Amino acid sequence: MKRSEINAALKEMEQMIEEYRFSLPPFCHFTPEEWQEKGHDYDEIRENMLGWDITDYGLGDFNKTGFSLVTIRNGNQKMQDKYKKTYAEKLLYIKEGQYAPMHFHWNKMEDIINRGGGSLLITVYNSTEDEDLDRVNEVHIHKDGREITVPAGTRVKLMPGESISIQPYLYHDFLVEGGTGAVLIGEVSQCNDDNTDNRFYEKMGRFPKIEEDEAPYRLLCNEYPAAK
Repeated sequence: MKRSEINAALKEMEQMIEEYRFSLPPFCHFTPEEWQEKGHDYDEIRENMLGWDITDYGLGDFNKTGFSLVTIRNGNQKMQDKYKKTYAEKLLYIKEGQYAPMHFHWNKMEDIINRGGGSLLITVYNSTEDEDLDRVNEVHIHKDGREITVPAGTRVKLMPGESISIQPYLYHDFLVEGGTGAVLIGEVSQCNDDNTDNRFYEKMGRFPKIEEDEAPYRLLCNEYPAAK
C-alpha cells in the first residue's frame, strides 16, 4: 500500500469514530514526531501493539480485502509477568466492498459488536479436527444473550447495537451488507496475539508492504521507534 492510502484510511476511520462520539485514548493522537521522544513509560503500547493498524493481508488490494483498526487495550501472553491484563479491546472500520477473510483463533474468545453504521455480515462454520471448514454440522452461536443454532455457512446479520460471541475454533469472516454503508465495529476479547493466534482458511499475510509516497499521518502499531 502507498503511505498516502494508509493516511487516507486512518483519517476516514477517525472521522467515523468522531461521528459516533467514541473518544480515543491520548496515545492514538500522537504524531510520528511525538513518538520519537517517548520513553520507556510507553513500553506497554509498543510491546502490546496498541494503536493504529491497517491490514491488506499482504494481498495488495486493500479496498477489496482488508480493513482499518485501532487496538485500545491489550495484554500480552508472552509477557504475563509484566502485563496482567487478560483482555483486549479494539475498534475496526470496514467499508462496503471490503472483506475480512475466513479465519478462527486457537485461543481467543471475542465479541464482535456493530457499534454503528451499516449492517455487518458474519459467516460462521465450525472447524473440523483437521482445521477444515465443517460444511455439514450446525453452528451454535450466542447473539446478545440468545443462543441460536444455524446451518453451517449461515451469514449472521448484525444491525447497529447487536453483537455475536466468537469462540475458539469457530471460523468466521465479515463484510458489509451492500447498500447499508460502512460499519464501525467493536471487539472485546481475551488477549490478542495476531502473530500466533490467527488460523486463516487460506494462507495470507498480515501487515501491508508500504510504499512511502508521503509522510505518515500516524505511526502504525508495528512502526514505533525504540524508547529514548
